Amino acid sequence: MESTSSTDRTIPNNKPDIIIRDNENRTSMLIIVAISMDRNVIKKEAEKILKYKNLTIEIQRMWNVKTNVIPVIIGATGTISKSFRKCVSNIPGNHEVKELQKSHIGHCTPTSECANVEIQWSQRRN
Repeated sequence: MESTSSTDRTIPNNKPDIIIRDNENRTSMLIIVAISMDRNVIKKEAEKILKYKNLTIEIQRMWNVKTNVIPVIIGATGTISKSFRKCVSNIPGNHEVKELQKSHIGHCTPTSECANVEIQWSQRRN
């Protein structure tokens, strides 16, 4: 269930998947998780960072913390960008990249982009 982030101003994109706030270090993270078509992983990362830029600025202003957007984007067949490991390493806890890549496969709904990739791939094989 997505919930909006309360802000003083109206921000169009204010539903990040996860918000981690560290009051001790005066930081916060907006974690955005998505599955994309393999060829669009890098483009999707850039889109998500840009999409949540205004929310980042607003949270920094309201909470007086340094805020980063961390895109966790995995391609439909497990493709990741060169920056993926760096992004994931910023998230607290231990995260095995291979496990993250495997965990999303099989969890795609028929209406998701994963279904489109599988259909296009099978059509190319025939």
